[in-house]
Amino acid sequence: MKTFLLITFFTFALCLSSKASPDAAPEGFQSLFNGKDLSHWKIPEGDKGHWKILDGVIDYDAQSEASGEKHLWSKNEFGDFVLKIDWRLKRTTGFYNVPYVLPDGSYVKDKDGKKITHPMQNADSGIYLRGTPKAQLNIWCWPIGSGEVYGIRNNEKNPPEIRAGVTPKLNADNPVGEWNTFEITMKGDRLTVVLNGHLIIENAQLPEVPEKGPFALQHHGGKNKEGTFSPASSLIQFRNIFIKELN
Repeated sequence: MKTFLLITFFTFALCLSSKASPDAAPEGFQSLFNGKDLSHWKIPEGDKGHWKILDGVIDYDAQSEASGEKHLWSKNEFGDFVLKIDWRLKRTTGFYNVPYVLPDGSYVKDKDGKKITHPMQNADSGIYLRGTPKAQLNIWCWPIGSGEVYGIRNNEKNPPEIRAGVTPKLNADNPVGEWNTFEITMKGDRLTVVLNGHLIIENAQLPEVPEKGPFALQHHGGKNKEGTFSPASSLIQFRNIFIKELN
């Protein structure tokens, strides 16, 4: 019995230790999060602790009290790079009328030209690249999957090949509550994204993307006047954030 209790204790202690320590940076990469503080990030002024460290990960509850922008921006700017980052939607926050997106980036519409939608459980966040929300990789529960560049795909003024290029080739998301891994490569105005080992965006063009800029972990949604979350809120966590700058 004593042996069993000792094994259980050490197993529990090991789990706690693994939670509190990020993975070692891959060769050639530098870490942007040490599992202990937000020293590489700009906490929104007036946030009041809603972007925080919890069990060795960056935890956000979609309730930042900042009067201005509520996103968590990196302190440094980056040009060409490979970014590896783990993310996890903690839970969904209600039903959202989700449209259906075709492989070419357009919406499924009815005979009157209106988007066809279906209420689905949802949560919503994302990662801004090069300092602009137009270069945002979405994180959400839509059938299209995470990793699309919404600001470019959703702009009907963009050429069809541009919109198709930033539309995921498949939904590679793990279920809500489980961890996912992005590997994001930016070279010039070209973007490639691997999600959980699956190539979902390949050499897509991001028109007019800045040559350099910071990252942001996105705030989205929050609580309404009734005290309930909007159905597209960013109850999310991040960990293992590694960057390799490309010359």
